[in-house]
Amino acid sequence: MHPKTFIMDPKRILVVDDEETLCEVLKINLQNEGYKVDVATSAEQALTYDIKQYALILLDIMMSEISGIQMAKILKAEPATASIPIIFCTARDTEDDMIRGLELGADDYIMKPYTVRNVIARVKSVLRRTTRQQDDTDKETRSLLQIGGLRLDLNLKLCFVDGQLVNLTKTEFELLAFLMTNPGKIYSRDEIIHRVWDNVIVLDRTIDVNITRLRSKIGQYGKFIITRLGFGYGFQN
Repeated sequence: MHPKTFIMDPKRILVVDDEETLCEVLKINLQNEGYKVDVATSAEQALTYDIKQYALILLDIMMSEISGIQMAKILKAEPATASIPIIFCTARDTEDDMIRGLELGADDYIMKPYTVRNVIARVKSVLRRTTRQQDDTDKETRSLLQIGGLRLDLNLKLCFVDGQLVNLTKTEFELLAFLMTNPGKIYSRDEIIHRVWDNVIVLDRTIDVNITRLRSKIGQYGKFIITRLGFGYGFQN
């Protein structure tokens, strides 16, 4: 049971604007900065693309049929595209438009006429910020192991079963963390000793006792710790 992940190219940008010349100017200049750039001259065209591959979208507000605001709403409503940063580019300079864009989750707002240099600076700033945020999220995600209602906090060294704190010994915690980090693989007793006991000499019986005690403590999730007679132990949900 692993969370679904989506592929995003950290250097790919989508420019959506009904002014073809402007799209080409932005494309050429962003490519010169090392980015991969696709363009669409309408929201309808843009929505036919695989949006989740983009690291950032430059989006004009004033377009026929589907406006930039409407397109942003569509993207923010979909889990696969909700986190993609958007910079609105528009000639409309009313405060209401700016507020609407920011309320939708826009990361920046550029007024036309703008210089390409300004756009590039904004793009770099937003991508730096979102990259840092993603790195922080990844670090936090890596510090948590969760299968159903069984959760380990690797930073705080805590185990929760269906929201309730379960007291594990240091060895039990490290044993469970090791098995959960490597699901679907059977480890011999020697491998477990090497990883969990750091090659300290322990009896096979010691491992068996810890496994039995661990299964009991984590309740219904104990069934995920499997035994392969003659081979060893593993974790499989």
